[in-house]
Amino acid sequence: MSLFGKSNYTFIKVKRKEIPAGVWTKCPGCESPAYSKELKNNLNVCPKCGFHLSLNAAERVAHLIDEGTFVEHDADMISADPLKFQGPKTYKEKLKGDQEITGLKDAVITGHGAIDGSNVGLAVTDSRFIMGSMGSVVGEKITRLIEYSTKNRLPVIIVSGSGGGARMYEGAISLMQMAKTCAALQRHSGSGLLYVSVLTNPTMGGIMASFAGVGDIIIAEPKALIGFAGPRVVEQTIRQKLPSGFQRSEFLLAHGMIDMIVERQDLKNVLAHTINYCRN
Repeated sequence: MSLFGKSNYTFIKVKRKEIPAGVWTKCPGCESPAYSKELKNNLNVCPKCGFHLSLNAAERVAHLIDEGTFVEHDADMISADPLKFQGPKTYKEKLKGDQEITGLKDAVITGHGAIDGSNVGLAVTDSRFIMGSMGSVVGEKITRLIEYSTKNRLPVIIVSGSGGGARMYEGAISLMQMAKTCAALQRHSGSGLLYVSVLTNPTMGGIMASFAGVGDIIIAEPKALIGFAGPRVVEQTIRQKLPSGFQRSEFLLAHGMIDMIVERQDLKNVLAHTINYCRN
């Protein structure tokens, strides 16, 4: 190529090929890119570091319940707007938006089905719907499921994943669900029936302070954030540095707050063995 003259080379512009959205997912644990299809096939567990990413409620039901046995309860129940809540979005607008995004009416799926042939009542909260928070519908659906299970002599399993706790849009009506669900569980326990609480990342606030925290057996996924107020709020309130791993599953197990930590791929087998053991 000449120093000042025309180049002897022909430059070809190649159009950059865009990677379609959603092909790769960044793992929150190790921050490595993970192939989304591989993640899905691995139950949304990072193949590099084992971090458990979230699953939606339908995916958890499909993972835990024997194929073709699940019967959903109260699928069309929807929330009212008792406070006529106003904000950047009204409560009705927030509900409608999350209903369109998730395909759910509210933040929980309830129903009955079988786990390795054992019939159970199952509720699963979904963090995509207003952070899995508990309003009147979530509390009512879970209470009805518990009462159905008590009547039909079924163990209850509730899988919780709520970063929202009690739902502020409904005020005291939301807080009332904490007592209502726990009262139903007390009647269930009084009938000599089993309740297993499964905690996923995150399980916080009013949900952890009510039905999620009162299981006969409490199981957590690895490294799940579990507590009432978040660690930053606690640290700012007490003005002290918190211990490493505070409010994570491993910390709670070491301090006797939960009974076991179970990898997601093992959860169905552990639940089946637990049900059979307690039945005998």
